[in-house]
Amino acid sequence: MTHSARRIGRSLAFVLPVVLVLSGTLAVASVPWAGNTAGTQMLTASSENVSVPAAKSRAPQDVLRDKLLVELQQKDPGFALTSLQREVEERPSLAKHCMSIAKALGRAAVEHYGPVRAQTYSRPVCDTSFASGVAHTG
Repeated sequence: MTHSARRIGRSLAFVLPVVLVLSGTLAVASVPWAGNTAGTQMLTASSENVSVPAAKSRAPQDVLRDKLLVELQQKDPGFALTSLQREVEERPSLAKHCMSIAKALGRAAVEHYGPVRAQTYSRPVCDTSFASGVAHTG
């Protein structure tokens, strides 16, 4: 019994690589490497860099700023400043962008509410950057 198993194993060891090489050769030979033939579709390499995503993802601080500007328009600057403070507490990586976001909120508050009313919403979020945005705009 071991003699017949060994014989089958040797046959497979010889036949299997031959089959694989022949099938690979036939597959390569059937691809139209050169020239266009009618009715045959050819795959070509792209000259574009495939590692670059088609749509650029936005930075988290930009997404947050836009979200807070919408909140400022729909509710009020106080609500947006509270949301900013919570987001920075939850995601400390946003802290370095807090001042610029608060300034943008201050400028938007002046555009929406006027300088006097916008100043009433000022509070010490991100080193009073909101008030700075109000002051530089108004």
